[in-house]
Amino acid sequence: MSKLNHLLLNPLLIPHLIQCYDVVLEDVDVVKAIVEYVNRTAIEVLILGAAAKGGLLRFKVKDIPGNVVKGVPDFCTVYVISKNGKISATRSASRLAPFIHPLRHQFMQQGNAKSNTTEDSLNTPSRGSLSGIPKPVSDLPMSNLQSDTLNMKSPFTHRKGPNGKPYEISQPDTDISFVSSGRPSIDNMFPSFADNYDSGATPPRLSGFSDFEAQNFEPIPLGRRSLDIMPSELSFLSMEGDRASFSSTPDDVAAEMRRLKLELKQTMEMYSTACKEALTAQQKAMELQRWKTEEQRRLEEARFAEEAALALAEKEKAKSRAALEHAEAAQRLAELEAQKRINAEMKALKEAEERNKVLNKLSNSDFRYRRYTIEEIETATDYFAQANKIGEGGYGPVYKCYMDHTPVAVKVLRPDAAHGRQQFQQEVEVLSCIRHPNMVLLLGACPEYGCLVYEFMSNGSLEDRLFQRGKTPPLSWQQRFRIAAEIGAGLLFLHQSKPEPIVHRDLKPANILLDRNFVSKISDVGLARLVPPSVADCVTQYRMTSTAGTFCYIDPEYQQTGMLGIKSDVYSLGIIFLQILTAKPPMGLTHHVERAIEKGTFNEMLDSSVPDWPLDEALNLAKLSLKCSELRRKDRPDLSKVIMPELERLRTLGEENPCQSPLYSSGSSSNHSQAFVSQASQHE
Repeated sequence: MSKLNHLLLNPLLIPHLIQCYDVVLEDVDVVKAIVEYVNRTAIEVLILGAAAKGGLLRFKVKDIPGNVVKGVPDFCTVYVISKNGKISATRSASRLAPFIHPLRHQFMQQGNAKSNTTEDSLNTPSRGSLSGIPKPVSDLPMSNLQSDTLNMKSPFTHRKGPNGKPYEISQPDTDISFVSSGRPSIDNMFPSFADNYDSGATPPRLSGFSDFEAQNFEPIPLGRRSLDIMPSELSFLSMEGDRASFSSTPDDVAAEMRRLKLELKQTMEMYSTACKEALTAQQKAMELQRWKTEEQRRLEEARFAEEAALALAEKEKAKSRAALEHAEAAQRLAELEAQKRINAEMKALKEAEERNKVLNKLSNSDFRYRRYTIEEIETATDYFAQANKIGEGGYGPVYKCYMDHTPVAVKVLRPDAAHGRQQFQQEVEVLSCIRHPNMVLLLGACPEYGCLVYEFMSNGSLEDRLFQRGKTPPLSWQQRFRIAAEIGAGLLFLHQSKPEPIVHRDLKPANILLDRNFVSKISDVGLARLVPPSVADCVTQYRMTSTAGTFCYIDPEYQQTGMLGIKSDVYSLGIIFLQILTAKPPMGLTHHVERAIEKGTFNEMLDSSVPDWPLDEALNLAKLSLKCSELRRKDRPDLSKVIMPELERLRTLGEENPCQSPLYSSGSSSNHSQAFVSQASQHE
């Protein structure tokens, strides 16, 4: 709470008479209360005491006067007075107050009433004058004190000091013995109003009081009443001088006229102020109405936005619920799939264990082939001596030895062979169950150490004979046609095996072995695959997880897609037939043969070591080989319906035209027994 002595200097009061009113402001913030009151009542002069500056205070004291000086509006002049009566701070107004508060009018009316009371006490009105109307101040006799005051001179302007210099005048901001509000004095107030009445000038400031304060403003109807009776009543009272109490002296009439003019002017001012206040109130009401309309519009927009947000939130909630349900369903499905996968893996592991158990049991108790002990194999190969080694393949080294007084070839599993045990089991399963003149014969095995015992093929592999390794003589065209037919017959036997077709997957000249009579036999079936009967009956291809074979002989479609079928071996068969005709490496052989046929120079592609080639038959076999080596599987011919009839025709042609050279008689075949190499060559 703060208490502010509000000084309102009423210019209508008697000179040197000042009225004081105590106004009590209640607020937590002193500065805020004072500034708001100054703005509300349009105070033009504000005097404050300076804040105490004690050096012994522990805490900093809030500078209330300084904050008030900064916060008051620019129409208020502020003086901050210290204890010694000096001005410690001041701030002058830069403009006039925007309005005159209604309290100021009330104070002015009260001042007029008191002034009139004082004049009535000094000058008793005559019998003919109006009641309650004093004489003007200008008509009163001037007292001696007032005359002395008017004739008073300042020593600072009319006197000089002993040294002949004028007296020094102190600065006005250091003393507040007299503070003027800038208004005209009481002596000059009434003449100015009387003189300016005819001009109709109004005060430049407007009132800003509220409707509640205007209800307590009573002098307005009195002023109107005086204005209404002035023309008629004065004339009537002049005519009825004997019955009226109005004084007919010229001075009284002039004083009464001046008083009435002053009252009329004040009434006009109040009326103008009331009109302007009404206009301001109307403008404020319009502003409030516009503000209300704007607020209603904003409320409507906010309500619509809230409804839209709620609708959007409901949609988002619905989407969220749907997403959660979908996620839960997906999670349940994933859990179900994971459980199925786990069950499938467990089942596969169990089946693999059972299969291994069966294989182990079968390898230990299988009587389809003879079981050799490792001691017997070590004795026969002289403990795997290098002198008995006749070749090296991807599975392992191959040794020649004698077992049961019969020459045999022993293939031993190498320790670092990839999938060696699987190939061993596969080859044992295939070769022990089938018998065919063009399939190599499995004599026995040692399953504990991965050793396979085959019949010995004295003339080695077809690859060695085509490239004449060991300086052996070349094969005749009759032998080549017969070998081609035998390879086709052996491959057809594998494809037609029951109950499951067998795909070799690694058919190449190195895996075609020749016996002492140059009869060809297919070997190295360790990479063969058994196609399930249900698949083999309806389709011709089967999905595999990984490809296997030798580069340049492997089916391109099988290599790219992993789809295995019996026609994958047909592609390898076509490459082998082209090598039988040309005795050239397989790299790009199909392209070279095709270009030679197009240019008519196919005879230059044939093996030059054979001088008596039947060109037409060789050309037909070359074209058939190119069809077998087509990139797409569906473009390759059928082995049993297309390829084998042509091969049988070529073999019959070779038998009808026997070879005249005795190089490959049965007696001379023993000379080439040292050219035997491994049945399982290195896989690329």
